[in-house]
Amino acid sequence: MLDLLILGRQLTLPMFVATLVATWYGGIFGVTEIAFNEGVFNFVTQGFFWYVAYIIFAFFLIHKIAPYKAITLPDLIEKMFGPKSAKLAAIFNFFNVLPVAYTISLGIFLQLLFGGELYLNIILGTLFVVLYSMWGGFRAVVFSDLIQFFVMCTGVVIVLIFSYTTFGGLDFLRANLPETHFALTGKVGLGTTLVWGFIALSTLVDPNFYQRCFAAVSEKAARNGILYSTLIWFCFDICTTLGAMYARAVIPEAQSGHAYLTYAIQILPDGLRGFVLAGILATILSTMDSYLFLAGTTLAYDLAPKKLKGKVIVHHLGIILVGIISVILAMVFKGNIKTVWKTLGSFSASCLLLPVMYGHIFPGKIKDKQFVYACLLGVVTTATWRNINRPALFVDVDELYVGILTTSLVLFLHYIMSKKKMA
Repeated sequence: MLDLLILGRQLTLPMFVATLVATWYGGIFGVTEIAFNEGVFNFVTQGFFWYVAYIIFAFFLIHKIAPYKAITLPDLIEKMFGPKSAKLAAIFNFFNVLPVAYTISLGIFLQLLFGGELYLNIILGTLFVVLYSMWGGFRAVVFSDLIQFFVMCTGVVIVLIFSYTTFGGLDFLRANLPETHFALTGKVGLGTTLVWGFIALSTLVDPNFYQRCFAAVSEKAARNGILYSTLIWFCFDICTTLGAMYARAVIPEAQSGHAYLTYAIQILPDGLRGFVLAGILATILSTMDSYLFLAGTTLAYDLAPKKLKGKVIVHHLGIILVGIISVILAMVFKGNIKTVWKTLGSFSASCLLLPVMYGHIFPGKIKDKQFVYACLLGVVTTATWRNINRPALFVDVDELYVGILTTSLVLFLHYIMSKKKMA
């Protein structure tokens, strides 16, 4: 089971970097859509905020989680807080790693190549990835990521180079794009921009990061792996943001969801066009298979009854179930990747983030019951605020802020009560 789920803790630095980079950036149509519509705002919200979270993880969390020798994030939470906390965290994690955005991305990609209805392409693409994700365990995911890592990174660099040599640099973009495309907050206010900052902090409770760190051959490999990955992501984000901005400048009438792909097909010669298409596909598949595998792991290892826990057949059935749920939710969200990220990311950040960080900073200070109360009240207030009619004064207050405020209050009240008991 250890080999199936975390490669027997033998993930070396090069493999760590390749699988983490490849896994994390599958929503290429999501980020390029934001960059096409908003410009530099994409780099701030989908890049800079996340780099901060990665660096925090590397320097402040790696050494804290290593001694637990956990296999999954819920397994770690059980060792930190208790079994009820672990089950609740597993439920949150399951929805956090559902590859909904990536089933949509794959559907869009296939639709552009072969035509047909989006929903049919989503179903067929997901079926293909489900079938190959059941083979080989985490080892297969890692080795496929090695190939996809090279192809995806090279692809976005090629698009940017051809864009620059064909149309010119910043002067061309400034002449053909709205001023808002160069504003850090885009067309929205600071409050909405900062929401993405809190969503980025959900990295600190992201099971993909924890799985790679648990699988790493050493603490040093995990820490350096995250730092090297951050540097690569920085370059990748520059390429995708600028590439999508070139797409907006050259074909402003294109549909934003797949404008980047349409643009790449238009400007590249035949040989490179095929390579870049392979790179875009690799970007999607490398994330989708990892998320499918991890969501299946959550079902088979963290949520399954004790007598079924860790069985390979349960893991395979879990992957199939995850694929079905992802397709259904892709329809519910009507193919909108940005909405998927914001919805699922908001719940993860507002409910799990603070209790887990509190446990890291103050080990042993909160127990099973307090963790569960904080998370449950956070999810209830987040969901309620999202769905009620708010007064005009609060209409722009995002549900994520309300959820974080609630979990903060629960933890603060527990801290005050603990102080009184000690007095």
